[in-house]
Amino acid sequence: MNTLGRTLLATGAFGAATLAYSAGVERRHWTLRRATLPVLGESSRELRVLHISDLHMTPNQRSKQRWVAALDELEPDLVVNTGDNLAHPQAVPAVLRALGPLLDRPGVFVFGSNDYYAPKPKNPARYLLPSARMKRIRGARLPWGDLRAAMTERGWQDLTHQRHELTVSGITVHAAGVDDPHLKRDRYSRIAGAVPEGAQLGLGVTHSPEPRVLDAFAEDGYDLVMAGHTHGGQLRVPGYGAIVTNCELDRSRARGASTWGHHMRLHVSAGLGTSPYAPFRFACPPEATLLTLVPRSQEAPQQHADAVGGPRFGTDTNVR
Repeated sequence: MNTLGRTLLATGAFGAATLAYSAGVERRHWTLRRATLPVLGESSRELRVLHISDLHMTPNQRSKQRWVAALDELEPDLVVNTGDNLAHPQAVPAVLRALGPLLDRPGVFVFGSNDYYAPKPKNPARYLLPSARMKRIRGARLPWGDLRAAMTERGWQDLTHQRHELTVSGITVHAAGVDDPHLKRDRYSRIAGAVPEGAQLGLGVTHSPEPRVLDAFAEDGYDLVMAGHTHGGQLRVPGYGAIVTNCELDRSRARGASTWGHHMRLHVSAGLGTSPYAPFRFACPPEATLLTLVPRSQEAPQQHADAVGGPRFGTDTNVR
């Protein structure tokens, strides 16, 4: 066999091994990431916020359901769900099993495109072409209304174009959210207005972290915006990061915490699922994040949170 033949054979074997790992191992390597963000008003106590996003649940994903339910052991003060819970018309009971005991804790949520419409097969190359990304491919309608009814019945607040005041662990939180910007359903004008002076935390929630929405939240003085949608890139190149974000957000912010403007922090979850038609993750394991929010007086130079933890609940990564 000549040199070219050996090279092609080795390349093919490496590609096959990478594909098998990303589909069979990493996409089930449930990971908890942790970060500390200085976003609270002075004299506030710490607030523990669990960020869950992009479950893309199908009925038989039992491992994922068990792992998410076990996150209740972390005893978060607040749970924030940034959408794309569903990937199958019969997945609502599976999502409720996963969220399980977390629904007994204070929680807020918005929906994403894959709560409204089922996934469909797509050419992966279209994510690399901005013009192709603009063409939405929508599957059958999903029972998002049933999921909303179940979550609100348990006490979680739907923030879709809503502003809501809540007291969590003694901290006054002003929370607001928009419908999915990826589908261009966002109407920020319906929640526009400055964060009330008495709030110790201004929290914005959106599924897709589109800059137009982030700019609006920042202009109104929000302290923290939480989003999902990007899957952290889903396929990341070591040393380079996310290849695409599937939105207008820059690649450097595809996963984890960053600043947006002079005041606001952004946290983007890489999420816990994949489309059933693209069940791969590489250098980007499925994740939930436990954020410890602290007063701004504990400000320190910012670091990017790119480290992941172990097979269960991981290790701390401070982002300040």
